[in-house]
Amino acid sequence: MAIAKRAEAFGCPISYFSRSKKPACINYNYCPTVVDLAANCDILVVACALTPDTRHIINRDVIDALGPEGVLINIGRGPHVDEAELVSALLEGRLGGAGLDVFQDEPNVPEELFKLDNVVLMPHVGSATVEARKAMADLVVGNLEAHFLNKPLLTPVV
Repeated sequence: MAIAKRAEAFGCPISYFSRSKKPACINYNYCPTVVDLAANCDILVVACALTPDTRHIINRDVIDALGPEGVLINIGRGPHVDEAELVSALLEGRLGGAGLDVFQDEPNVPEELFKLDNVVLMPHVGSATVEARKAMADLVVGNLEAHFLNKPLLTPVV
Protein backbone atom coordinates (compact mmCIF):
# COMPACT_ATOMS: atom_id res chain seq x y z
CA MET A 1 0.00 0.00 0.00
CA ALA A 2 2.82 2.39 0.81
CA ILE A 3 4.34 1.91 -2.64
CA ALA A 4 0.94 2.30 -4.32
CA LYS A 5 0.25 5.55 -2.47
CA ARG A 6 3.60 6.98 -3.51
CA ALA A 7 3.14 5.98 -7.16
CA GLU A 8 -0.43 7.26 -7.14
CA ALA A 9 0.87 10.71 -6.17
CA PHE A 10 2.69 10.78 -9.52
CA GLY A 11 -0.51 9.95 -11.39
CA CYS A 12 0.46 6.34 -12.04
CA PRO A 13 -2.37 3.86 -12.53
CA ILE A 14 -2.10 1.18 -9.86
CA SER A 15 -2.80 -2.52 -10.28
CA TYR A 16 -2.01 -5.33 -7.88
CA PHE A 17 -2.01 -9.09 -7.46
CA SER A 18 -2.92 -10.90 -4.27
CA ARG A 19 -4.61 -14.17 -3.39
CA SER A 20 -7.82 -12.17 -3.04
CA LYS A 21 -9.09 -8.64 -3.57
CA LYS A 22 -8.17 -6.27 -0.78
CA PRO A 23 -10.95 -4.02 0.57
CA ALA A 24 -8.41 -1.26 1.20
CA CYS A 25 -7.46 -1.29 -2.50
CA ILE A 26 -10.86 -0.36 -3.92
CA ASN A 27 -9.32 2.37 -6.10
CA TYR A 28 -6.78 -0.03 -7.60
CA ASN A 29 -7.15 -2.60 -10.36
CA TYR A 30 -7.05 -6.17 -9.04
CA CYS A 31 -5.40 -8.78 -11.30
CA PRO A 32 -6.18 -12.44 -10.57
CA THR A 33 -2.71 -13.67 -11.64
CA VAL A 34 0.80 -12.26 -11.73
CA VAL A 35 0.85 -12.85 -15.50
CA ASP A 36 -2.29 -10.68 -15.85
CA LEU A 37 -0.67 -8.02 -13.71
CA ALA A 38 2.51 -8.03 -15.79
CA ALA A 39 0.54 -7.89 -19.04
CA ASN A 40 -1.28 -4.77 -17.83
CA CYS A 41 1.55 -2.66 -16.48
CA ASP A 42 4.72 -0.90 -17.61
CA ILE A 43 6.57 -1.22 -14.31
CA LEU A 44 6.19 -4.24 -12.05
CA VAL A 45 7.33 -3.75 -8.46
CA VAL A 46 7.91 -6.91 -6.44
CA ALA A 47 7.51 -6.31 -2.71
CA CYS A 48 6.07 -9.35 -0.96
CA ALA A 49 7.05 -11.89 1.65
CA LEU A 50 9.20 -14.78 0.51
CA THR A 51 7.25 -18.02 0.90
CA PRO A 52 7.27 -21.30 -1.00
CA ASP A 53 4.41 -19.84 -3.09
CA THR A 54 6.30 -16.66 -3.96
CA ARG A 55 9.66 -18.26 -4.77
CA HIS A 56 10.21 -17.55 -8.50
CA ILE A 57 6.84 -15.81 -8.67
CA ILE A 58 8.55 -13.81 -11.41
CA ASN A 59 9.25 -16.46 -14.03
CA ARG A 60 9.46 -16.62 -17.83
CA ASP A 61 5.69 -16.26 -18.29
CA VAL A 62 5.56 -13.13 -16.12
CA ILE A 63 8.65 -11.61 -17.74
CA ASP A 64 7.31 -12.27 -21.23
CA ALA A 65 3.96 -10.72 -20.26
CA LEU A 66 5.77 -7.61 -18.99
CA GLY A 67 7.53 -7.47 -22.35
CA PRO A 68 10.32 -5.59 -24.09
CA GLU A 69 9.05 -2.20 -22.92
CA GLY A 70 8.44 -3.29 -19.33
CA VAL A 71 10.62 -2.77 -16.29
CA LEU A 72 10.90 -5.13 -13.33
CA ILE A 73 11.75 -3.67 -9.92
CA ASN A 74 12.56 -6.19 -7.18
CA ILE A 75 12.81 -4.75 -3.69
CA GLY A 76 11.42 -7.86 -1.98
CA ARG A 77 13.70 -10.89 -1.82
CA GLY A 78 16.10 -12.22 -4.44
CA PRO A 79 14.43 -15.63 -4.82
CA HIS A 80 11.17 -13.97 -5.89
CA VAL A 81 12.74 -13.75 -9.35
CA ASP A 82 13.98 -16.62 -11.48
CA GLU A 83 17.32 -14.88 -11.94
CA ALA A 84 18.55 -17.06 -14.81
CA GLU A 85 15.35 -16.27 -16.70
CA LEU A 86 15.70 -12.57 -15.89
CA VAL A 87 19.25 -12.45 -17.24
CA SER A 88 18.18 -14.33 -20.37
CA ALA A 89 15.23 -12.00 -20.97
CA LEU A 90 17.39 -8.90 -20.56
CA LEU A 91 20.09 -10.21 -22.89
CA GLU A 92 17.51 -11.26 -25.51
CA GLY A 93 15.54 -8.01 -25.30
CA ARG A 94 12.38 -9.74 -24.02
CA LEU A 95 12.40 -7.39 -21.01
CA GLY A 96 13.02 -3.66 -21.21
CA GLY A 97 14.93 -3.23 -17.97
CA ALA A 98 15.34 -4.07 -14.31
CA GLY A 99 16.07 -2.36 -11.02
CA LEU A 100 17.37 -4.76 -8.38
CA ASP A 101 18.55 -4.35 -4.81
CA VAL A 102 18.14 -8.01 -3.90
CA PHE A 103 19.59 -11.07 -5.59
CA GLN A 104 18.90 -14.78 -5.57
CA ASP A 105 22.33 -15.74 -4.24
CA GLU A 106 23.41 -12.67 -2.28
CA PRO A 107 26.03 -11.36 -2.20
CA ASN A 108 26.73 -12.93 -5.60
CA VAL A 109 25.30 -11.05 -8.57
CA PRO A 110 25.26 -12.54 -12.08
CA GLU A 111 28.19 -11.02 -13.99
CA GLU A 112 26.01 -10.42 -17.07
CA LEU A 113 23.95 -7.85 -15.17
CA PHE A 114 26.96 -5.57 -14.64
CA LYS A 115 27.38 -5.15 -18.40
CA LEU A 116 23.81 -4.10 -19.19
CA ASP A 117 22.80 -0.46 -19.64
CA ASN A 118 19.15 -1.25 -18.91
CA VAL A 119 19.79 -2.55 -15.39
CA VAL A 120 20.26 -0.64 -12.14
CA LEU A 121 21.89 -2.61 -9.32
CA MET A 122 22.12 -1.61 -5.68
CA PRO A 123 23.21 -3.39 -2.55
CA HIS A 124 20.19 -4.21 -0.41
CA VAL A 125 19.58 -1.09 1.63
CA GLY A 126 16.09 -1.79 2.92
CA SER A 127 17.30 -1.52 6.50
CA ALA A 128 19.30 1.65 5.92
CA THR A 129 16.96 4.01 7.71
CA VAL A 130 17.67 5.83 10.92
CA GLU A 131 14.72 4.07 12.57
CA ALA A 132 15.77 0.58 11.46
CA ARG A 133 19.39 1.09 12.48
CA LYS A 134 18.35 2.46 15.88
CA ALA A 135 16.06 -0.54 16.40
CA MET A 136 18.95 -2.89 15.51
CA ALA A 137 21.27 -1.11 17.92
CA ASP A 138 18.63 -1.23 20.68
CA LEU A 139 18.25 -4.96 20.09
CA VAL A 140 22.00 -5.53 20.40
CA VAL A 141 22.10 -3.57 23.64
CA GLY A 142 19.06 -5.45 24.96
CA ASN A 143 20.67 -8.81 24.17
CA LEU A 144 23.95 -7.78 25.79
CA GLU A 145 22.16 -6.62 28.92
CA ALA A 146 20.18 -9.85 29.11
CA HIS A 147 23.32 -11.94 28.62
CA PHE A 148 25.30 -10.21 31.34
CA LEU A 149 22.35 -10.26 33.74
CA ASN A 150 21.89 -14.00 33.11
CA LYS A 151 18.42 -13.42 31.68
CA PRO A 152 16.95 -15.01 28.52
CA LEU A 153 18.17 -13.36 25.36
CA LEU A 154 15.68 -11.28 23.38
CA THR A 155 16.70 -12.95 20.12
CA PRO A 156 18.54 -16.21 20.88
CA VAL A 157 20.25 -18.08 18.09
CA VAL A 158 19.44 -21.76 18.37
